[in-house]
Amino acid sequence: MPTRSPKKPAESVFADTNLFLRHLTNDVPDQADAVEALLRKAAAGELMLVSNSMVVAEIVWTLESFYHLPRTEIRDKVVAILNSPGLEIADGDLLLQATADYVDQNVDFIDAYNRAWAIQQGVKKVYTFDQRHFSRLAGITVVVPGEEPEEEEEKGTDSVH
Repeated sequence: MPTRSPKKPAESVFADTNLFLRHLTNDVPDQADAVEALLRKAAAGELMLVSNSMVVAEIVWTLESFYHLPRTEIRDKVVAILNSPGLEIADGDLLLQATADYVDQNVDFIDAYNRAWAIQQGVKKVYTFDQRHFSRLAGITVVVPGEEPEEEEEKGTDSVH
């Protein structure tokens, strides 16, 4: 009996921001159709689309600033992308958390992502002048440079002789 050779893994191909934007907005129908066909190939296992958090950040920024979509609609579109079969996006779990905070806490997407990343890394404090957004995010302490609590200043001066 002939043995079957193992199935060759699908080729990994990077998916850039504009592919997702064409698909999500259908503002260029021919390109949107081409992306739909590409997504079907990925879902069928013929190729593996890969992307990253920078692409998702650019999608959010473009949908918000150029297309003027509401945050809830942007969140739904990003979640749909993250759940697309045949598509792997690095740090998908962080992007899901950031997308939820972007809507639920009404903060910039990048701030929400940075907070999710920091927590994943075990970082519990952020130095920033952007108190307005970071103070809305749970699990992280906001410190404004130059406004550190007294005890931290004392520790710093005690160790320098």
